[in-house]
Amino acid sequence: MASPSYSFVIPVLNESTHIERLLQLLARKFPDAERIVVDGNSNDDTVARALVGCTHLLIGERGRAAQMNLGASIASGDYLLFLHADSEPDFDAPALGAWLANGPAWGFFQLRLSGGRRIFRLLERAINLRSRLSGIGTGDQMLFVTRSIFATDHEFAPLPLMEDVELCRRLRRMSVPSVAPLIIITSSRRWEQRGVWRTILQMWSLRLAFALGVPAARLWQVYYGRQA
Repeated sequence: MASPSYSFVIPVLNESTHIERLLQLLARKFPDAERIVVDGNSNDDTVARALVGCTHLLIGERGRAAQMNLGASIASGDYLLFLHADSEPDFDAPALGAWLANGPAWGFFQLRLSGGRRIFRLLERAINLRSRLSGIGTGDQMLFVTRSIFATDHEFAPLPLMEDVELCRRLRRMSVPSVAPLIIITSSRRWEQRGVWRTILQMWSLRLAFALGVPAARLWQVYYGRQA
């Protein structure tokens, strides 16, 4: 029985320092997969760098949710894999094909942070444990879902933040997520730039506020310090 096909959907905005390397890695490890890059009107040379290695390049409305929905709309794979530009799979096509052959409906992968400090090992363990217990993954863990499920009223909601959490909540009502025993390495730059403990406190506070009903637009303003 043939392994299911899959499409990588990669939303980008000013990711010229990461996108070319990521696409080269995907082409090498997953040569038969679609590599769909959706740019949100970057003002650097992200588009030029992406053209070299993607199979499809789209330019659309800025906003991760809208960009991922646009990319998914042209994907032909049986599975949609939503990958951030500063993350990369630490596995190859045979390993992924063997996992997807089990027929999971949706889920996410194990997270590893790129930083070498001990605090990042503790942090990634906490994130992986939290996502397993809650059934809610984040975009850093490369969410995946079958294209047929995504097309039946399971697109990303038009939110400026927490679009990954909101989608997982809806999918969780349908079935429990499958957590792949495969690693996604994600850049630790956010924690390194903002400070580890400050970022941890901020992200947990934002997730709690979202759970309590604070609008995502308001949380976006708090996170980025400007109007959505």
